[in-house]
Amino acid sequence: MRTYILGKTSASKFMPRTLTRSNQHWQKASRRIPLGVSSNFRYWGENKTIYVDHGKGGRITDIDGNRYVDYRMGYGPGILGYADSRVDEAARNGMQTGGVFALSTELEYSVAERIGTMVPAAEMVRFSNSGTEAVMAALRLARAYTGKEAHIIVEGGYHGIFDAVLWYADIKTWNPALGDPPIEANSEGIPQVLKQLAHFTPLNDANHLEDLLKRHHQDIGAFLIEPMMGNCCSITADVEYVQAARQLCEKYNVVMIVDEVKTGFRVARGGVQELLGFQADLCTFAKAVGNGYPISMVAGRADIMRKIGNGVIHGGTYTCHSVALAAADKTLEILAETDALESIARYGTAMQDGMSRILEARDIPHSFVGHPSMGGLFFRRRPPRNYRDWLDSDYSFYDALAVELHELGILCEPDSREPWFICEAHAHDDSLALTLHAFEQAVDITMQKLNTKAANA
Repeated sequence: MRTYILGKTSASKFMPRTLTRSNQHWQKASRRIPLGVSSNFRYWGENKTIYVDHGKGGRITDIDGNRYVDYRMGYGPGILGYADSRVDEAARNGMQTGGVFALSTELEYSVAERIGTMVPAAEMVRFSNSGTEAVMAALRLARAYTGKEAHIIVEGGYHGIFDAVLWYADIKTWNPALGDPPIEANSEGIPQVLKQLAHFTPLNDANHLEDLLKRHHQDIGAFLIEPMMGNCCSITADVEYVQAARQLCEKYNVVMIVDEVKTGFRVARGGVQELLGFQADLCTFAKAVGNGYPISMVAGRADIMRKIGNGVIHGGTYTCHSVALAAADKTLEILAETDALESIARYGTAMQDGMSRILEARDIPHSFVGHPSMGGLFFRRRPPRNYRDWLDSDYSFYDALAVELHELGILCEPDSREPWFICEAHAHDDSLALTLHAFEQAVDITMQKLNTKAANA
């Protein structure tokens, strides 16, 4: 067991936060709502689940009055910050349009046109309400276009909560001598017959991908990839890998679907495709598009997209709701025409630099991966290059650290697989100083507790 050496600044005393009202509310809510929340990922335990009173900028306040500098930002939608006055004003104007009509408005074209100028791959666009819906549409389009029903998922990737993608390669129990890793469902209630349609490949291993396509290309119509894995610490594909994958998809008549639900309009104006210098056949966007208002889209090559209405069904009653569409129009205008993304990246870089100074002073190995706007933190010198590497890494220090950060008013995801999301508002207040001060205290507290635990073992 490693013994951690404290830096010059040891942990100072602080008043522990209280979650009394949140815990009381959980007891009440769980009688009517499963787990007491409306998404499984919001449940942190019956004594740890937080209920929000309000959010503004890069901060949230819970119903107990605890204030946090928030680095979850709703898993990424809050690109500008909560209750951004510019976006909210646009949304209020959108209310005057009237909601939904089972008809379209002119603004849909304006937003689609802007997306096309920002993302070269987005020759045509169709809107939806969530990332899950957008990926569902992309996968359906790929199957229709190629006439092949199976698909490839990159290990560790996340593409929503519909049956076709709620599978995983069980690397933990895998015996390589027995062949490929077993495929397991992420949930009960998923038809086992769908398992045969899901194939898996590790990130940054073009040889594995090629071998898989050689064996099964006659059945595989789509290759689903998050080049920066938003649910696996932002582990990022090499440029050489995405270029090789791009060529293999063309060779074997496979539609390359780039899931930019988290990276889109966040890591660059043209998303991760701009960063890595390639183009998808189809791509999906959601989180940052409307600064938290519910809207998403599938976009891509015109010849594939024109299958919609020509054999492929796509729609939704609430698609392009006037409020969400107006919010998206304003959000994309800000991201395209101001230095918001540059401000976000500078803040993320400064935060990581500050964290590094604190950790280096204590001789704690660490590394960052991804992009400053949604970076992953690892406690080892070299970050993982794929999900298999992540499984072999020791994330116990992160898990312990996250709990202490929460007590000190810094809200990061307690699951180490989730990146730290930065918003524009963080760069315009004292969030950085507060974060680094709390981070230093939390690191020292964590070291002290781990040292005590090791001494008593």
